[in-house]
Amino acid sequence: MKPLEVRIPHQLPLDEVRRRLDDAVVQAKSQYADTVGPIDASWETADRLRVRLAVMGMHFDGSLDILVEELLVTLALPGMAALFAGRIQSGIEEQLGGLLG
Repeated sequence: MKPLEVRIPHQLPLDEVRRRLDDAVVQAKSQYADTVGPIDASWETADRLRVRLAVMGMHFDGSLDILVEELLVTLALPGMAALFAGRIQSGIEEQLGGLLG
C-alpha cells in the first residue's frame, strides 16, 4: 500500500463541511454503485470521515479529516493503483475542491 495525502483548502465551518461531505457520499453511492460497488463511509469522530471502497477488485481505505482551513484526505493506494497516484490525486482535488469552494 502506498499512502496518498491530499490537502484541500476551505473557509467553511465544520458543520458545513460535514453536511457537504455527507451529501457527496450519498451522491457517490448512487452515481458509482454500478462501477465501484459498495462505498462504506462513516464518521469516526466529529471531524474524521472514514471511507472504504473497492474498485476493479482493489480495496481502498482512507479518511477525510476536517481541519480549520483545509480538508486532509489520506488514502492507502493498493498495488496497481499506486501507478495512477497523480491522476487519483488530481481527481480528488477537482471533486473536493469544487465541493468545498
